[in-house]
Amino acid sequence: MATASNTKLSISPMADRIVIEPLEEAEEMRGGLYIPDTAKEKPQQGTVVAVGPGRLNDDGVRIPMEVKTGDRVLYGKYTGTEVKLDGGDYLIVKETDVLAVL
Repeated sequence: MATASNTKLSISPMADRIVIEPLEEAEEMRGGLYIPDTAKEKPQQGTVVAVGPGRLNDDGVRIPMEVKTGDRVLYGKYTGTEVKLDGGDYLIVKETDVLAVL
């Protein structure tokens, strides 16, 4: 059972799901204008805070996950499900939605 390492958050993703804490982008000023949250790009990097046990293949054998808790990853811009847990924003994605480990 995987749990978040740096918070009191306790979550156990199912199968090949991963819980990611998106990295916050720095505030930007363009030409002296404030960019509202609704106009900002969605982050595509985050830190893995929980990992499921892996998916089962057709023979019932569990395939281990390639990412682990603490990894910094890149993921697709509009992928996964956004959730709020214990006051924090998280993203739950399938392992196949992770593009790279940094």
